[in-house]
Amino acid sequence: MDTAKVDAFVADKWDQEIVPQLVEYIRIPNKSPMFDKDWVANGYMEQAVTLMQDWAKAQPVKGMALEVIRLPERTPLIFIEIAASGADTGQDTVLLYGHLDKQPEMTGWDDDLGPWKPVLKGDKLYGRGGADDGYAIFGSLTAIQALQEQGVPHARCVILIEACEESGSYDLPAYVDHLADRIGKPSLVVCLDSGCGNYDQLWCTTSLRGMAGGNFTVKVLEEGVHSGDASGVVPSSFRLLRQLLSRLEDENTGRILPEGLQVEVPAERLAQAQQAAQVLDTAVFDKFPFLPGMTPMAEDLTELVLNRTWRSALSITGADGLPALSSAGNVLRPHTSVKVSLRLPPTLDGKQAGELLKDLLLKDPPNGAHVSLELEKASTGWNAPAMSPWLSKAIDDASQEFFGAPAMYMGEGGTIPFMGMLGEKFPGAQFMITGVLGPHSNAHGPNEFLHIPMGKKVTACVARVLAEHHAASVRGETAGVAAVAGGEQHGDHGCC
Repeated sequence: MDTAKVDAFVADKWDQEIVPQLVEYIRIPNKSPMFDKDWVANGYMEQAVTLMQDWAKAQPVKGMALEVIRLPERTPLIFIEIAASGADTGQDTVLLYGHLDKQPEMTGWDDDLGPWKPVLKGDKLYGRGGADDGYAIFGSLTAIQALQEQGVPHARCVILIEACEESGSYDLPAYVDHLADRIGKPSLVVCLDSGCGNYDQLWCTTSLRGMAGGNFTVKVLEEGVHSGDASGVVPSSFRLLRQLLSRLEDENTGRILPEGLQVEVPAERLAQAQQAAQVLDTAVFDKFPFLPGMTPMAEDLTELVLNRTWRSALSITGADGLPALSSAGNVLRPHTSVKVSLRLPPTLDGKQAGELLKDLLLKDPPNGAHVSLELEKASTGWNAPAMSPWLSKAIDDASQEFFGAPAMYMGEGGTIPFMGMLGEKFPGAQFMITGVLGPHSNAHGPNEFLHIPMGKKVTACVARVLAEHHAASVRGETAGVAAVAGGEQHGDHGCC
């Protein structure tokens, strides 16, 4: 493979086609079904599918067949098959994954930016969904085209682009079972929906946290009453809620208290965290928009890496029962509700964690308050299997060739539902989980952007790994993949 030619081909494709396509994609407010209950009637999801489908069909990819699969009452899925360049890899398959649904708007965008307003500033493309994860279909097909342009062989490839990842991928198990025969038995899974510690080298994700959470409510009254009359007699629903959350979290340190929500960090992941902390230095925390004078939760950089990748952590991501400040009268409110989002260690069973959370928050409420927890998520994370020598070398070679620096490995704090599912279904598969969500890119938040040079280099690196996968397949080094029979039941796999 001529590295310089791949580099040039990919860069030109991004500049001439991919960035303009992503500009149009960002304009489409195709929020995930969890955030747009009328997604079918609104038609934005269909617009995104059509944009990607039309571009993909126009690409001169040899052996490609594209179909939009639509199971009843489910979000659509783009399914692409690309035949192997030759017969020497047999039925060996690479599965490439991405998604096209988006998170909601979020407040706080700069005046000249917006979630559905694509803005190019230098080498960054601002707007919702470009990096998370609209570029995936474009990058995947471009990587394969880069090989075909040079006549570099590749194995059979399958590309899946789903449409409800940000809602927990609840439709995906049905599609994976429905398409089991057509997907085949992947020996390599490439996912372009993850992050990177910096934009200077290739980063691969080795673990993902799980998640448990939902809507937690504390009720004390039938209706609101005069606070001067009732305070000191009627317990505050806010105080009782805070008291119950203290069973879960040490409010002074943020440490999650129950032992059942902790795991021992594997030695290999600890070593990777130490190396990542050494390479990133203060970028471990200063990539976040801290206010002046604010400090992170720990001084030790390795501890910070482990906190966001291998330890439980609580976030309150929404609230109800609290009027806006402008309309808040002197009323002791009847209830307080919050959305609890508890990140879980990668190897902790999500369903057990969900049951533990319910028991912890609902048992013996103070003052006889009425408490409820509507559990929306109880998902297990993912810990990558040991990496084969051929893949480790291929990833590092790709990083050296296109970045001029060694590859790095680190866990991510979010969840990619597809990974746990694929890990169960194809226990012999290898995984290359990477992405472009680096410092300040702010996925899910305001001012989200795609770092275009990173997108180009990640695409080129995928091409290199696909070429090396073919060589390893011919040598018999990717054999031993066992598929779990289709039709099995899958639980909720959480969301990013």
